[in-house]
Amino acid sequence: MKKQVSDAPVRYVVLSHSHADHIGGAKLWPEAGTQTIAHRQFVEEQRYLTELEPYFWGRNRTLFPWMPEGPSNIPLLQYGGVQPDLLVAEGDSYAFTVGDVEFVAMAAAGAEGADNMVLWLPGERVLLTGDFFGPQFPQFPNVFTMRGEKVRKPMEYVQSLDRLLALEIDTVVPSHLNPTQGEAEVRAGITRIRDAVQYVHDQTVAGMNAGRSVYELMCEISLPPELDLPQNHGKVDWAVKSIWEYYATWFHFDSTTELYPVPARDVYADLGALAGEEALLTLAQGYLDDAQPVKALHVLEILLADKPTSMGALKARESALTLLLEAARAGARNDYEIYWLQARIDDTRLRLNGAGNP
Repeated sequence: MKKQVSDAPVRYVVLSHSHADHIGGAKLWPEAGTQTIAHRQFVEEQRYLTELEPYFWGRNRTLFPWMPEGPSNIPLLQYGGVQPDLLVAEGDSYAFTVGDVEFVAMAAAGAEGADNMVLWLPGERVLLTGDFFGPQFPQFPNVFTMRGEKVRKPMEYVQSLDRLLALEIDTVVPSHLNPTQGEAEVRAGITRIRDAVQYVHDQTVAGMNAGRSVYELMCEISLPPELDLPQNHGKVDWAVKSIWEYYATWFHFDSTTELYPVPARDVYADLGALAGEEALLTLAQGYLDDAQPVKALHVLEILLADKPTSMGALKARESALTLLLEAARAGARNDYEIYWLQARIDDTRLRLNGAGNP
């Protein structure tokens, strides 16, 4: 790749953020005299992602089954170990010139983590965004990602978007998918993202202050038509829950049992035995007939805890998951929701065929 571009020395490597698909080649480029630039939070983000790599790998592979079974054991290709030479604090920037082109590396917490950097070319009015907006532009951002990682701070992201709106950007070049050109279109997209995040944040806070539960707010809050954005990466109701728990933590103040290490599923098998398979299947089927697949899944989890090989329960679970998958594809088309539901359907079918674990 380097020879195809230029044989000139590599003077700078700018890291957009710490995700493996964005720093996987970072160890291959530096040479004597190269400066590697990153957000000040990059070191911490890389640290925790490295320490939790086995845990997150299992989650990611469930959602993305084409991934290898385990992380690479080739040192040069292993995740982590990238050592920046220059760290830029949030809200600050570092300017440099290569040839006749001016570059400004801006530390701007974004949709994929606290360590997002963007690279601004003021002369060309081009912004290289990495995953600052997520994989496409514009879209509702991944304030929370169900695969794991720390919560992204919504108001910090709004501040970053305001910084970008102060620039006269003509072209956005992301790390995934196609560029977006035209100052008016770019400005409109950034503005809509900012206002959508602010709206969801403010509605969540207002609902919390009004005494609404997190689940009530997940059902009630949606984007108004003028702020509508694709939700195939980030999802509004998940963002509501993320913001709620970011501010108020995991204790929802509605059940004493949340305070103790005894989850509800610890009594599912006893409940299943008490209610009986036939009664629970009838109840679950009633929910399915009433187009309430999530309630059906709650009932089926109780039944399967008592009778993990129940063919009736597994067939009903497959039906519930299929209804949810059809709704996801017809609705927000969120990639993560679709990947998860498909993985659960595959698991259910394996169990129906006797090849899966109980």
